Amino acid sequence: MSKRPCWVEIRPHAIEQNYRFLSSLAAPHAEVLAVVKANAYGHGLALCAPAAVRGGAQWLAVTSVEEAVETRALCPDARIVAIGGPMPGQSPEVVAHNLTVLLWEPWQIEEMEAAARAAGFCPGAYPVHLEIDTGMSRQGAFPGQLASLLKHFTPGSPLRLEGVMTHLYAADEGDGTATRQQFVQMEEALRTVAMAGFYPDWLNVGASAALVAGLAEPLGALAARFGMRALIRPGLALYGVVPRFEPSFEKEPSSIAAARAALEPALVWKTRILGVRTIPAGTTVGYNGTFVASEPMKIGLVAAGYADGLDRHLGNHFQMLVRGQRAPLVGRVCMDHAMLDVTEIAGIEAGDEVVILGTQGKETITAQEHADATGTIPWEVFTRIGSRVPRIAVE
Repeated sequence: MSKRPCWVEIRPHAIEQNYRFLSSLAAPHAEVLAVVKANAYGHGLALCAPAAVRGGAQWLAVTSVEEAVETRALCPDARIVAIGGPMPGQSPEVVAHNLTVLLWEPWQIEEMEAAARAAGFCPGAYPVHLEIDTGMSRQGAFPGQLASLLKHFTPGSPLRLEGVMTHLYAADEGDGTATRQQFVQMEEALRTVAMAGFYPDWLNVGASAALVAGLAEPLGALAARFGMRALIRPGLALYGVVPRFEPSFEKEPSSIAAARAALEPALVWKTRILGVRTIPAGTTVGYNGTFVASEPMKIGLVAAGYADGLDRHLGNHFQMLVRGQRAPLVGRVCMDHAMLDVTEIAGIEAGDEVVILGTQGKETITAQEHADATGTIPWEVFTRIGSRVPRIAVE
């Protein structure tokens, strides 16, 4: 049976190559943890997590325990970190699937300890990571809570404090002010951890922006001062997109230009022309007549709408690619369809391939363009692509 023509093509080889490049960018100061949460940023976990492992990833990060269990089935030998922490009652599942979780609440430590003990783990045998809040106020223990929190890791506990993590909330700001402040707070927190007698192996700090901006070296230096190794966790860059830095750098690090040149977008979003009709001047197009033809026009109907993740706000001020040319979106984006002005594109017919995001011929529409047109960010553009849009692996 033929299917509705709205699909995403994923190049797993691009994920592999991107991981290798990001690892080279981090080396020798840090190792790279590949972030595959949210269905691999909308790219498809089943395609992208194994691709990252083939590229050399030993660590994978997801948000939830549920995602981590799914990832474990795909990548049985990887270290899988649930960075959203366990929800109440999930600790037995964590232990059963050999997952690593971030902890920052006393009850999380207590539940994980009980689950690990019930599974027969000896003292200090089950690794966990501790998240510290250095300014984002989202999750993690405040530095002032560390001393009391660390008391939960008793000598008889089956848990071992293997790693410490924080999130740089403004690494995409070129002036670096917030990031420098967070590094100071993190160093103070690590000093507290060391004074309490704990010596974790891993310091996990920073995402794509931190890595491509060249922060692997100072992160590695901070980790080394406490006998640790650094982990840095790119997400967006893994999928071939370099974050935008605002405000921009006075002098942009060379690593950003290198990333722009080397990273390969892994996703192309496509649909097809379902039909072409000619309308006279004065004809309205779409819901509520927000577009009125000023002259005779050819309108191409495409099989993509807001239920597929095409933002409704794109109507009347965005384009798609048909036969290598940009065709304006006219009228409001519908739930399942959108309309293109194909008047100036010769030979358009039903069945022609249309690119919503990606390259066709010499033209490219990027996730950043989508984001700019709707006042959002590339992360949301990718993750908004609907579950009914199949992800298909291509070479």
